[in-house]
Amino acid sequence: MKKNMGTIDKVIRILVAVVIAFLYFTHVITSTIGIVLLILATIFVVTSLISLCPLYLPFGINTGAKKK
Repeated sequence: MKKNMGTIDKVIRILVAVVIAFLYFTHVITSTIGIVLLILATIFVVTSLISLCPLYLPFGINTGAKKK
């Protein structure tokens, strides 16, 4: 698959994931919403590591560098 995420996009996703994880493990967010957000944070980290966001594909979004 072709990568469709740029550096800024990846950094923002990882920062959001870290904040969600911090809030979850300090018991600021709990119960079902906490688990859902923790799963979302995991998805953010995985998509950042592989530089591919499946939701961008149908819309043709590419936040990566433009090829010349």
